[in-house]
Amino acid sequence: MSRKEMRYTKTILFPLVMACGVLLMLAQCRKNGTSVHNEQGDTLAMHYATLLQIVKYDGYTTVSIANPWKEGIPLHRYVLVDKHRPLPDHLPEGTVIRTPIERAVIFTASHCQLLGWLHGERQLAGVADLKYMSIPWVQQGVREGTITDCGDGMNPVVEKIIDMAPDLLMLSPFENSGGYGQLEDIHIPLMECADYMETSALGRAEWMRLYGMLFGKEEVADSLFNVMHQSYMALKDSARKATVQRSIITEKLTGSTWYVAGGESSVGRLIADANGRYAWADDKHSGSLSMTFETVLDKAGQSDVWIFNHFGSGRLTYSRLASEYPGYKEMKAFKEHNTWYVDTQQVTYFEEVPFRPDFLLRDYICLLHPELGLGQPKYYTPVATE
Repeated sequence: MSRKEMRYTKTILFPLVMACGVLLMLAQCRKNGTSVHNEQGDTLAMHYATLLQIVKYDGYTTVSIANPWKEGIPLHRYVLVDKHRPLPDHLPEGTVIRTPIERAVIFTASHCQLLGWLHGERQLAGVADLKYMSIPWVQQGVREGTITDCGDGMNPVVEKIIDMAPDLLMLSPFENSGGYGQLEDIHIPLMECADYMETSALGRAEWMRLYGMLFGKEEVADSLFNVMHQSYMALKDSARKATVQRSIITEKLTGSTWYVAGGESSVGRLIADANGRYAWADDKHSGSLSMTFETVLDKAGQSDVWIFNHFGSGRLTYSRLASEYPGYKEMKAFKEHNTWYVDTQQVTYFEEVPFRPDFLLRDYICLLHPELGLGQPKYYTPVATE
């Protein structure tokens, strides 16, 4: 073959052969029922959420959730299809969810609270871990029989869930959980709500935009997110005006370990946005750090404010706190009676702050900068002198 003939083969015949091959491949895919997607979708811009990607196509929406424990590996992929429209012939891989959801079983208090804020109370069919939910309308619904108590979230009554025939199960995934047992075998779509693994409070709250899509409340959810965001930013700007920057320490001993929030955690960022000083502000962890009391006392014992969560069993006093662990008496905030707690049995703290972090930011600013005149905290109450 001459050089001229070889050049002709490379520049003319080879591209033709490749094009024919692609056409044959596409034809074979259609013959085998395999979908081929060249369609360009509209990616929903996420301002803070890092684990969530939502792309809208003509006839369906894809939702990709990144695995928070294994970088670069997806946790789950969903395909949302309007139940009032025919199911498209070719859909990408993923768990298909027909929306809007009319009957959901929700395992977490924060998502129940959000559904109430979205005016979707009638779309809640059942709950798990009812004893940890302080939401009045949920408790009333269970009493009246409009909402089913499905038992312990770690060991739900599967038969009740099957009898309800819900459209969706919503629960939180955990690292190395080993799956969801029988719940994976009852052919009900399971939404893995990994929002709690976002490293910023605003990132977690932005997941409400996805949940709004699920329940046909997209516009309501977008509006709520905008209201929350504007409130958060206004509070953050207000905190910057404070002339005194006080320090704060969070949590207390759990057994022999004090779990402090990493500097890049949602709590660490909230403290920064509240214009507070934090002993672990330069730490790069997004989760909790395990410390001994001696380490915490040495590094943060002189913090001006001390806050933590406390579950019920009556009013908390300084003498009672000291009886839990005498070393607490060495902390500056204990000595100066500037210690505050949330009674999570009485206050809807865990239910509300995941999707209204502006409420929590306001509390932090109230405690760190009382001179700004924001009033009393919503969640925190002072430890009683006696």
